[in-house]
Amino acid sequence: MTTEEIAHALKLTAQLMELHEENPFKIKSIANAAYKLDKTDIDLQGKSLEELEKIEGIGKGIAAKINELLLTENLKELTEMVAKTPIGVIEMLRIKGIGPKKVGQLWRELEIESIGELLYACNENRLLTLKGFGAKTQAAVKTQIEFFKSNIGKFHYASVEKFAIDLVEFLKKKYKTDLVSLTGAMRRKCDIIEKIEILIASDATLSVEEVENTKEVKVELITCSQNEFYSKLFETTATEKHLEKISNFKFQIAGSEQEIYKSYNLQFIEPELREGLNEIELAKENKIPKLIELEDLKGILHNHSTYSDGMNTLKEMAEYCKDLGYEYLGICDHSQSAFYAEGLKPDRVLAQHEEIEILNKKLAPFKIFKGIESDILNDGNLDYSEEVLKSFDFIVASVHSNLKMTEEKATARLLKAIENPYTTILGHPTGRLLLSRPGYPIDHKKIIDACAANGVIIELNAHPYRLDIDWRWIPYCLERGVKISINPDAHEKSGYHDMYYGTCVARKGMLTKEMCFNTLSLNEIETYFKGRKG
Repeated sequence: MTTEEIAHALKLTAQLMELHEENPFKIKSIANAAYKLDKTDIDLQGKSLEELEKIEGIGKGIAAKINELLLTENLKELTEMVAKTPIGVIEMLRIKGIGPKKVGQLWRELEIESIGELLYACNENRLLTLKGFGAKTQAAVKTQIEFFKSNIGKFHYASVEKFAIDLVEFLKKKYKTDLVSLTGAMRRKCDIIEKIEILIASDATLSVEEVENTKEVKVELITCSQNEFYSKLFETTATEKHLEKISNFKFQIAGSEQEIYKSYNLQFIEPELREGLNEIELAKENKIPKLIELEDLKGILHNHSTYSDGMNTLKEMAEYCKDLGYEYLGICDHSQSAFYAEGLKPDRVLAQHEEIEILNKKLAPFKIFKGIESDILNDGNLDYSEEVLKSFDFIVASVHSNLKMTEEKATARLLKAIENPYTTILGHPTGRLLLSRPGYPIDHKKIIDACAANGVIIELNAHPYRLDIDWRWIPYCLERGVKISINPDAHEKSGYHDMYYGTCVARKGMLTKEMCFNTLSLNEIETYFKGRKG
């Protein structure tokens, strides 16, 4: 089992224990361990029971459960609870806004045993009869059910990419041709995927039945002749809007996609951009810029360590960052108000800064910058006193609490944080979690305009579940002169590799090397931070 699967099993165990009203201390312990593992890609395979017990946040009891899962791919305790819980009730645990206690209440008091029954009960106002449920809660539950249903059959790009690429290689070998390619939304590297489309030049009759699909994502195989391949690739990659904007588009035989664009007197348009927005108009005037590449990034900002809720020590995070060839690391553990993530009290900030000074001497010329992910409090102020705030090299300001806000409230809260002179980067601006949480509504133009006026950089959080700021707003950022920082929000070493997914969507927004903050060299970014503080 993967770490992700083990974390899911532990989380479900904790949820079902709470549903069945078992020991709250045991529930909290298991839930905390699940949360910790879910934040990481730590490899649990092959670890002995003794090694598992040494992992921070994993005690003897949890280690035994992980060991059981690794050896048997099963957890007896979980199996027993699943057996006495209707499957529809377990599915109800996936609805945001109602925890296990409320699900248990719905099950026992209203005899609701499925998401469909729950939605029907909302429509009949039956939830209002329950203690602790009001009109607002009922409306929120209904909204979350509709959101949940609308996302069935959808996947994060990152979760299916490897499977899709492996499938392309499998088909190349099976049909002995290199003319096989991802196409459609996968080739455009969209953040959310509903199906994997693959184009193959073959006269054979293909069937998806031969594909072992462990992800359960829909796979569509498209065939064409060899001389039709590039034209068909061009046609199937683009959205209908993109094709509509090419006047008199006709299917043609071509040796490359570049040749096709040239035949329409258009600059070549990268696959990621073929969405039908303004790329055709720009291509007509040869104004599509050179898009950012992963190799352009010089450093990694916004990362966490064991000082807060990370899985690796500061030293481990720094050394791995250096090993990857980066020039600098920005450490941004959680601030003190983020108690759930072991946010740093002022004394812990001081201790971390002292360790950074020591490590910087050892790792030079590589450098660790003293950062913090400061919570934007409910009133828009930053966490910590001014004395503590000015001790950092830079500050990523983010919202983590009281997420249920109107657009007016959320915008005002962010605006106040942006206007704070200590804010360097606005972190994940909407707080969204793709396929899980839509994020609070904000007036994007007001926020971006304020960042332009106050010299604040906007984060493109590269975690595949966030990818926030949405790439569709990057062009407006560039228009207003606001730089984008591609940050992984890494909670362990392997999280650095999410920079790739951030770069994928940054390219969709036409981000250039020049307008990306962390393409600056060590000397350039050091000068920037000093100037900003001054």
